[in-house]
Amino acid sequence: MYHCYNKKVGVLDMSEMEIGKVTDFFAKPMVAGLQLTNPLRIGDKLRIRGGSTDIELAVTSMQIDRVSVTEARAGDLVGIEVPDRVRRGDKVYKITEGP
Repeated sequence: MYHCYNKKVGVLDMSEMEIGKVTDFFAKPMVAGLQLTNPLRIGDKLRIRGGSTDIELAVTSMQIDRVSVTEARAGDLVGIEVPDRVRRGDKVYKITEGP
């Protein structure tokens, strides 16, 4: 788990917990395939990081086998829309607010 420190306030703002990795990327529409190691829900905030990737997004839609779902469990392979290119092997973190 990673923590982000807010120097102005002197407290931790948010934490990141690894929840999976990118297994595929499709350019049209921009969708990432994720292999999950922890649960994921619509509305969760994610950060995807890799060698040349560092993006944050909120999960607005998610599919398993081309069927829309509102939540997924560890072990599921899901597709989510992403705002920019991601790469196979990039790590996926769930961002949570507060210390």
